Amino acid sequence: MRLLRTLAIASTTAVLLMGQAIAAFAHPQHEPPALSMTSPARSATAKYHSLTVAKKAGYSILADTAGITCIAEPGMGAMGVHYVKGDLVKDPAIDSAHPEALVYAPDRHGKLQLAALEYVVIKADWDASHPQPPGLGYGVQDTLAPPWLFGHEFNFTDAPNRYGLPPFYSLHAWVWKDNPAGTFAMWNPNVTCNG
Repeated sequence: MRLLRTLAIASTTAVLLMGQAIAAFAHPQHEPPALSMTSPARSATAKYHSLTVAKKAGYSILADTAGITCIAEPGMGAMGVHYVKGDLVKDPAIDSAHPEALVYAPDRHGKLQLAALEYVVIKADWDASHPQPPGLGYGVQDTLAPPWLFGHEFNFTDAPNRYGLPPFYSLHAWVWKDNPAGTFAMWNPNVTCNG
């Protein structure tokens, strides 16, 4: 019996050590954590915890084509309420310190709290400002790479879409609210539009 218990402890220890080794391999120590990559964006947008300051800076509430302002996806979570600066959306440049949208999550009392930054680029504007490289010939057509920021590729949303926008690229950065789905995931299961 003692031998079985010793073997059980040894095998459990081996499994735990292997799990740690796999985790270390999957997330190398030299990769910077998401928060350190986004710290300049956090510093530049800290003032927007005040919705009044955001509005004075030109950000205004965005409603989808159905008039919904708090964007949620059943089973996925929510994004929250977007405040968008139209001049930045029209500009194909990507600047981490100047997000096209500020995303606010309602707290349990309904008060909006800054939760994420969203970077948005209209696909046609991105394509026009980043000329396509010459074709490879033989009928192979090169496709233009989508934008990247913080080491992450932007998501593509085609038209028609719930915002009535032409095809666009976007990237959420949950720098002000934890997102168990990931710092750069579109939906946050910790955000709800209920209430």
